[in-house]
Amino acid sequence: MTATSPTESSHLLSVLIFSPLLLAAIAAFIRNERTLRWWTLFSTSGLALFSLQLWREFDPTTAKFQFTDSADWIPALGIKYAVGIDGISLLLVLLTTLIMPLCVLASWRYIQTRVKEFMICLLIMETAMVGVFCALDFVLFFIFWEAMLIPMALLIGVWGGPRKIYAALKFFVYTMAGSVMLLVAIIALRLKVGSFSIPDMMGHDYPHSFQIWIFLAFFISFAIKVPMFPFHTWLPAAHVEAPTAGSVLLASVLLKMGTYGFLRFSLPITPYATQVFTPYVLWLSVAAILYGGLTALAQTDLKKLVAYSSVAHMGFATLGIFALNKWGIEGAVLVMINHGVTTGALFIVVGIIYERLHSRELSKAAGMGKTMPIFAMFAGIFALSSLAFPGTNSFIGEFLVMSGGFKLALTNPVFMVMMICVVPGVVLAAAYMLRMLQKVAYGGTSNPDHSQIKDLGLREILTLTPLLVFVFWIGLHPEPFTRVLDASVKHLLEQTYSVAAHQAAAYAIVP
Repeated sequence: MTATSPTESSHLLSVLIFSPLLLAAIAAFIRNERTLRWWTLFSTSGLALFSLQLWREFDPTTAKFQFTDSADWIPALGIKYAVGIDGISLLLVLLTTLIMPLCVLASWRYIQTRVKEFMICLLIMETAMVGVFCALDFVLFFIFWEAMLIPMALLIGVWGGPRKIYAALKFFVYTMAGSVMLLVAIIALRLKVGSFSIPDMMGHDYPHSFQIWIFLAFFISFAIKVPMFPFHTWLPAAHVEAPTAGSVLLASVLLKMGTYGFLRFSLPITPYATQVFTPYVLWLSVAAILYGGLTALAQTDLKKLVAYSSVAHMGFATLGIFALNKWGIEGAVLVMINHGVTTGALFIVVGIIYERLHSRELSKAAGMGKTMPIFAMFAGIFALSSLAFPGTNSFIGEFLVMSGGFKLALTNPVFMVMMICVVPGVVLAAAYMLRMLQKVAYGGTSNPDHSQIKDLGLREILTLTPLLVFVFWIGLHPEPFTRVLDASVKHLLEQTYSVAAHQAAAYAIVP
């Protein structure tokens, strides 16, 4: 590749987006299952290494979209193929590409039927997920957004647990309902702007009433995807029934599409409505943190426990986004990345337990750490990361979110009450994670017999080690990640507060 500025036109993103489709087409002609596994592992690993070129060439000093690529697609309708990334989408693209080979490794023995179809679904998913974070045309974004649904529903419905059809349908119907609202908003914005260009839509000052309706349409769509309380009911079923790779993709990438939507669309396109609805979204975030924590504490199924913890963690992400300050938004993006790393790792840990015990019940896994010390070490570190123990990645994200929240709380006593309500959510995370860790690592006086269970093999260690590296890298040296975010977050806040001065009074509206 020639040395060009990353802000100039480049085909790097297009190659990254569509290569998985080509690799999936080749996989369709491979008959041997072992060869298929190795092909998919090498393919996703190669794409992960290729995506690091984005990190190396990215310019963190500018908020402009970089590595842009565009072409006329349907000129009669003003639809273009346009892609590009800023600091926010860069981290999410890298999270997606780096998690994919780990999903293949986690499925190496777990998936024994229809291996070809499973691997093809993973590769198609990668195209759709990376495309969502790169699209700069709203129609293109919507196509990638919808393209992700079918392979994900298949992962749940074909390779899932006993209630897989119910979980797949619930996931599909909920997400489709949100997508209808998103499509309505896209059409309305096109009629106002005359273009489907996402950057063009960010530059308009829309009427207040129009912003209100567009924000509500965005909110329903993105809140379902996050999922925010009370739109979360599809998540536990999907996580519990999905195979390990499906749960990892749901937790690590798909949930982030909702919070990414808030950052990319709600804040810069509807800044006035964002200010109006901020208090309500913040209270829903607090409800998610408390509800997710309390429900996770009551679970005996390990997958349900981790699934409900996701509701609480994503509550911190939306709390940071709608704090509408630099600390809060940077913390929210880090929470998104950290949740992808840590919760993805915890689902792999649960998958390892299930492969050995054919059960996810906490009582049957009691005391596994006594015969599996390497496993206990990995599980312990990821559990501590999940509860935001200082020195781990999650601590940095939640610390910034809490800092941004309390900075907002200083402006209004209602927000101070809200932030005080968040504190028990932090304690709940420690309660349910330490309870799980104590049971799995040590158990009680009469544990099931695990003497015949083998500790982690090389494949499982290789699956978990990259995630372990990120736990401590982000936890001990987050500066490379916050530096990438800095210019993009500042620009996002400038867009959000770009409403005329006479509208500034709306910023202080509280319920």
